[in-house]
Amino acid sequence: MKHKKGSTIFLKSVIMLLGIPVLALGLFWLPGIASRDAAAHPESSYLSYLFLLYVYALCIPYYTALYKAYRLLTNIDQHKAFSKSVRALRTIKNCALTIVAGLVLGITSIMIMFTGKEDITGIITLTLISIFVTSTIATFAAVLHRLLQKAIDLQNENQLTV
Repeated sequence: MKHKKGSTIFLKSVIMLLGIPVLALGLFWLPGIASRDAAAHPESSYLSYLFLLYVYALCIPYYTALYKAYRLLTNIDQHKAFSKSVRALRTIKNCALTIVAGLVLGITSIMIMFTGKEDITGIITLTLISIFVTSTIATFAAVLHRLLQKAIDLQNENQLTV
């Protein structure tokens, strides 16, 4: 059966399209906003830089998961899907869970610092949506990881019986 690479090429391009805007926002847009906010509110300027540090720290697992997904698609193209896919899916799941933990930590600190001072419902809503999306990705990766591990176990069992 001949494997068509069109679907994996499409998914690879989607992965690239997911990474480029985050990189552009993180390098160009967020620092400008943080410096303008720090200039407008000098008494709380340290919070702008802590926010940038926090965002950059969350980008590490994000790009790690994107890289592992790209490598997974490359392995599928090379018909090596079983060999390294389990590790890649486990890494994607762990990266998603790390992002969820970071978002929960961030929203908790925002709620503690700004409760009663400012209207933070928009930030909370966006963070909860991000937590939901990332949790869905982690669940999907965990299910695929488990299914692939069972398939590998069955394949190894069949090789031993022959």
